[in-house]
Order: sequence, then C-alpha cells, then structure tokens
Amino acid sequence: MQDVMERYGLIISGEKVPTSDYFEIRDPGTGELVGECPVATKQDLDRAVASARDAFKSWSKSTDQERKDAVNRIADTIHANMEELAELLTREQGKPLNGLGSRFELHGAEAWARHTGTLELPVEVLQDDETGRVELHRKPLGVVGSITPWNFPILIAIWHIVPAIRAGNTVVIKPSPYTPLSTIRLVQMLNEVLPKGVLNVVAGRDDLGQMMTEHPDIQKIVFTGSCATGKKVMQAASSNLKRVTLELGGNDAGIVLPDANPKEIAERLFWGAFINNGQTCAALKRLYVPDNIYDEVCEALVDYAKNVQVGHGLAEDSVLGPIQNKMQYEKVVDLVEDAKRNGARVLCGGEPPSGPGFFYPVTIVADAKDGMRIVDEEQFGPVLPVIRYTDLEEAIERANSLDVGLGGSAWSSDPEKAKAVAARLECGTAWVNNHGAIKPFAPFGGVKGSGLGVEFGELGLKEYTSVQVVHQ
Repeated sequence: MQDVMERYGLIISGEKVPTSDYFEIRDPGTGELVGECPVATKQDLDRAVASARDAFKSWSKSTDQERKDAVNRIADTIHANMEELAELLTREQGKPLNGLGSRFELHGAEAWARHTGTLELPVEVLQDDETGRVELHRKPLGVVGSITPWNFPILIAIWHIVPAIRAGNTVVIKPSPYTPLSTIRLVQMLNEVLPKGVLNVVAGRDDLGQMMTEHPDIQKIVFTGSCATGKKVMQAASSNLKRVTLELGGNDAGIVLPDANPKEIAERLFWGAFINNGQTCAALKRLYVPDNIYDEVCEALVDYAKNVQVGHGLAEDSVLGPIQNKMQYEKVVDLVEDAKRNGARVLCGGEPPSGPGFFYPVTIVADAKDGMRIVDEEQFGPVLPVIRYTDLEEAIERANSLDVGLGGSAWSSDPEKAKAVAARLECGTAWVNNHGAIKPFAPFGGVKGSGLGVEFGELGLKEYTSVQVVHQ
C-alpha cells in the first residue's frame, strides 16, 4: 500500500517527475490527507507531449500483435494490483470498496482492457476486380490527449488509454484535480509494461486542460465531463483541427409504463439511479411514473432505499459513500432545498447528517415537476425526482424536452411495449427494464448536448484512427 502522506509526481517517459507546486487531496469521507498532487506547468506538458510524440515514431510502426500484447499486459497489471488501486481510489474518490464501488470499477477496467485487446482493425477491400483494387486502411493519429473526470477515475482512464494504444497512438492523460492520485499510480504501474513515452500523465488544475486542448502537437482530445466544459474543449481543439471524442453530461429520463410491477422493478430502478451515489453520467436522473402506480413505485423505492448502508468507503459493509467534493455536495443540497420550497415532497433522505465528510442520504423526491431545477438540472448525486404523468405521449415528449440525450429507459411488464417507447427516446443508449448497464462491445455516446462520437467496441476503436484509401 502507498504511504498515505505520499507526494506524487508526474510520469513522463516512464520516470517520476517532481514539480515545484503541489496541492492536497483529502478523503471526502473524513477530510484526512490522502496525498499531494503535483501541479504541471506548460513546460511539463510540453515535455510530456514531446515524449509521446517521440515514442509515436516507433509505436506507430509496431505490429498488430505487439499492440494486442501491450493491451493484455495493461489488463494483467490492473489485475495484479487491484487491491492497492481500489483502496487508493476509495480514499480519494469516496466510493466503497464493495458493491458497485472501487473493486467493481477495477474489475470493469480489466474487462474493458481485455475486450479491447481482442478487437481488429483489418484492411477493408472496397473494390477488387479487373478495373483495380481499392483498400481502406486505418492509421494511428499521433499523440492523444485524455482528460478524465472524478467519478470513475480509473475506469474512464482505461476507456481512453487502451483503445488509443491499441490503435498505435501514444497518450498524455490529465486526471481530474479532485481524484488524480489513483490515475497517477495506475500510469506509474503501466509504465513498467509499456515502452517509454507511450503513456504519460500530467496533473494539475483546470487550466492544464485548456493547455492540452490548445497544444499543437496533440492530434486528438478525448474528454469525459460536463457539457459546458465539453463545448470549451471543442472550441479550443479547433485551433489545429484536432479530432475530438466528447462524452458529456446527461439528464437521463426513465418512463415507467402503466402495466409495470412496482415491486419487481424497484431494485433495478434504484441502482439505475444511485450507482456510484448518482455520480454517473448515464444514471437515471428523472423518473416519469403514471398515476395508476405512482404511489406504489414511490413506496417500493423508499422501502429498498431503507436497507442501503451509507458509510465510509473503507468499511466493508458500506454500499454507498459520500459525495466526492464540496462543490457537488452543495449543489445537491441546493437542488433538494429548492424542490422543497417549490412543493415537492421528500419521501426519504433530504437532510444531511452531522459529522465529517460530504455524506448525503439517499433521497427520493415525489411530486417533482418539469420546470423545477431538480428535474431540469443534472443532480449528479444521491437524489431521484419522481414525476407523475397521465398521458404516455406527453411523458415521452417531456422526457425528450431537454437539450441533452445520453441515456434513457422504459419499464414495463411487456418488454416489447417498453422497447417501442425506449426507441422513441432521444438518447444515445436506450434500455428496457434496466438503466445504465454498459458493455465493452457496445458503442456508447450521446446525442444533442451530450457529446460527439462514441466509445467502446470496434466503432470506438476506429475513432482513434484516420482513414487512408489506397488505389492500385
């Protein structure tokens, strides 16, 4: 296990690089110091990009098998160091070790890496006849800049790093200033099994992200984060026409149909909304329920919530932990208080406990309405507004009314009925009787304001390549 007081460094060309400035990372459940994060300067970033650019010269010429082997070594490294990384992740992010927490995240990172190692980028033959042969080749782009958020710092880092390396690119990654330490440690470990310069990590404050998006020697930016920041990334990337993949925020709607069984769907509804304490882009954040079963659905959710243990992430019996940071905690408190003032009913939770840490109880809010902030704004916390409807067509229209569209779901005792409603939701991924379940082979991305491009699977891998068509 790493020393709790460790001063972390950047990792450039496989070496730990100290900086002149650091800031503290504290446990969101206790306020205790976890470690100190280095603050990279523009010169540090230039050095990291130069290292990646130099490594690209040889890595881009590596064989397909060499790249697959490298990805498998990444998966093996995650597997071998799972407990150390899970504990560090819990201490800086807050999520529990168990349940859908840090160990779950690490297992997911390993699984995504292993699957990506099986993907192929074959030459596509577009024509082969007496008039000639035309082939489509996929070529690596160069240096990929990765900017990751604080909710799944290791899993999303792997989502960015692995396809980039598999396609023959090199990487400079910048983790969130809220949760940088687990990513730095991961990159340090991976540099033991990758060629020097293929994977580098820089850390610091938000201004470092803009330096990356404007850097002339970075050919692609992959960014996961808020819609507002995503727009800034896209604007800055235009300086040298960088490729961008943007997985941005959502405000996912779920629609329960009148024939649904409230008790049967309660558990899946709950975890669709409260996975990672609701701090998930594709979590269920607005639940539309018909009049005839409205009270029963609310009651079933509250009954399930009563048995969910909230506590410090290192406690083996904790199922949910604290909100990760003060800014997000205060936003959640503000949204719930605003809902109360505007006539919504808090069925459970709604009052932060005394004591240290950014703990907020699981909160179900009834009688929420479109137009309330708690419905129209992404909560990104342990709160679910339940909205009543009488007409299904109106519910679909209300679900589609916002300018975001990451995920959505429909719930019914008849899966075909639910599928027909899910298909009408304006979102990149639609679920039937489930919400938030993603797969490494299924492309994932948003529509409208929720992003640009997709991740995962063959389509996601192709986003890290350029097309060259060869005529002969």
